Amino acid sequence: MDVSNILASHAAKYQSVTVEKETPLEVDPGLLLVTDLNPIEEETYNENLEEHLQSLARDGVQALMASLFKLPTKQSPDGPLAVLPPPVFQLPRAKPLPKPKPPTKWEKFAAAKGIQHKVREKKVWDEEKQDWVNRWGRNGKNREVEDQWIHEVPANADVDYDPRKVARDERKGRIAKNEKRHQQNLARAANPRQQRKEEIEKTLAVTRTSTASMGKFDKRLDGEKKLRGVKRKFDPTETPIEHENKASLNLLAKMESDSKKMMRKPNTEESDLNVRKAVSFASKGRGGVALGRSLSRGGRGRGGGRGGKGRR
Repeated sequence: MDVSNILASHAAKYQSVTVEKETPLEVDPGLLLVTDLNPIEEETYNENLEEHLQSLARDGVQALMASLFKLPTKQSPDGPLAVLPPPVFQLPRAKPLPKPKPPTKWEKFAAAKGIQHKVREKKVWDEEKQDWVNRWGRNGKNREVEDQWIHEVPANADVDYDPRKVARDERKGRIAKNEKRHQQNLARAANPRQQRKEEIEKTLAVTRTSTASMGKFDKRLDGEKKLRGVKRKFDPTETPIEHENKASLNLLAKMESDSKKMMRKPNTEESDLNVRKAVSFASKGRGGVALGRSLSRGGRGRGGGRGGKGRR
């Protein structure tokens, strides 16, 4: 009995599990990836595109399944599972690499001082209880002052002084301060560009106001905001003569009003004028009596001379 035709039809219906091509397929089981580097057959591609694509897909899936069955397996409730190896092909990232978070103020200080980071233990030894207690939280060591049965009251404290309330307020204040710093660090890490932008705008504002014209005649940048709280009003270099006269009169009036407001001090015996020196200078060293005589003689002589000449 000849069964060659039956075997040939069966072989045509069920292809072999071994995929043989001119260029072997590159299989990466770690990513379930198959790469076919063989050139496309133009005749088969143009004759029946759908059948050609199905043939290529079938060969790739067959090669991938053959490689998966060669991998080691492990048992699970759902059955044996293949242990995938590390991927070989390097896939590009869908998103850029995350930028490193900016250091906090404490991290900058620790780096400058060379302080090493140490993780604080959650438990701390209590000498009084002779046991390990929580550093914070319920029945924590930080509430020891609040929970103690006796407190020291300052001598100048008020009548309604409550040491428990004072200790509790201090603890709450430390918590609020730490939370505020934490939020500032999160905001700085979440939007470093906005913080950098504010620093640049602040620096630009300082440089603008450092010029002689307070930035009046400086070249503006595109999108630069107008500075607030800075008056940039300058008088023109050339003004009409009427304006100058008015300004001068206003200045003189102001000076006169200021002089009237000033209180004059009464003259004292010790004046700024040296009378003796003035008399000696006027009399050329002869004294006050001689100066008086010369003045009286000179006055009569001039008067008599004019009068006698007139009479003659």
